[in-house]
Amino acid sequence: MLRLFIYFRRSIKKSFDNLRNEKLKHNLLQAIPFWIGSLITGVFAVMYAKIFMWGEKLMNLIMDWNSWMIFIIAPIGFVLSWWLVKEFAPYAKGSGIPQVMAAVELANPKEHTKIRNLLSLKILVFKILSSLALIIGGGAIGREGPTIQIAGSVFRKVNEYLPDWWPKISKKNMIMTGAAAGLSAAFNTPLGGIVFAVEELSKTHINYFKTALFTAVIIAGLTAQTLAGSYLYLGYPKTADVAL
Repeated sequence: MLRLFIYFRRSIKKSFDNLRNEKLKHNLLQAIPFWIGSLITGVFAVMYAKIFMWGEKLMNLIMDWNSWMIFIIAPIGFVLSWWLVKEFAPYAKGSGIPQVMAAVELANPKEHTKIRNLLSLKILVFKILSSLALIIGGGAIGREGPTIQIAGSVFRKVNEYLPDWWPKISKKNMIMTGAAAGLSAAFNTPLGGIVFAVEELSKTHINYFKTALFTAVIIAGLTAQTLAGSYLYLGYPKTADVAL
């Protein structure tokens, strides 16, 4: 597996070295990490939504079998969710949005350890597991904030795995784009993700990477729509036929 990964990286480098158009090569190298992160984010957003749905169905099955079971599954679910976060990933607590915004503010080489605590694969895993435990226990939890933290973790990891020969990409831009892509995928609204990105990045050099940013946000939203289908976030209202 490792040899295959190394061969794949070398093949990519060779392909880019053969490109004669330097501007095209630079633009592609700048955009590809954003595109990869957005595709992964779209997949994780749909998977997270499905986990929510399965957890709710399991809770309803238990309640249909015996409504008194709520007094058993609720304490177990709440304690298990709390224990998973406290024991393995303390920064996975809460909605996840404050952690992402803190990571954006700390996005410099000196604060690498702090950012890794806020956004990482461990955060991603235990965010999902603790959410599932809480849902099965009948807890009230939204998936939008956690999806943004998950997306930020994905984009940070993509940035971390870039080879040495790859042009350096701002970690701050990657994390903020990840947050925007996560919002786009969670709400199934690519346009909403773009508006969020423009609003939050207005103080930075957005013109420098706006094409990669916008395409990444759109790709994340469209990936979620492709896998989960188009839907209204609050559901479709039931309306009766009106006689004219």
